[in-house]
Amino acid sequence: MYAVIKTGGKQYRVAAGEKIKVEQIAADVGQEIVIDQVLAVGNGADIRVGTPLVSGATVTATVVSHGRGEKVRIFKLRRRKHYQKRQGHRQNFTELQIGSINV
Repeated sequence: MYAVIKTGGKQYRVAAGEKIKVEQIAADVGQEIVIDQVLAVGNGADIRVGTPLVSGATVTATVVSHGRGEKVRIFKLRRRKHYQKRQGHRQNFTELQIGSINV
């Protein structure tokens, strides 16, 4: 069984037992959270798609850790104008262990 959830402005396809990295969530490590924005639930060939959400469907997950992603290097250049700009960015994330999918 799998579900398509929405968190942090992105959509993720999850199944029970998986670990995923999502945008940072304000929760403590070890805390169990409930994600109620479920867009679709599938079980083999059978699939339920919400309009836009599947009513009554939830996904429970446990916060495993918090961290920061790999550094993304930004380099801007204007040719012949002696303009160069270097910048870096590291995005915060939360790692979740998916527990169960409730329909």
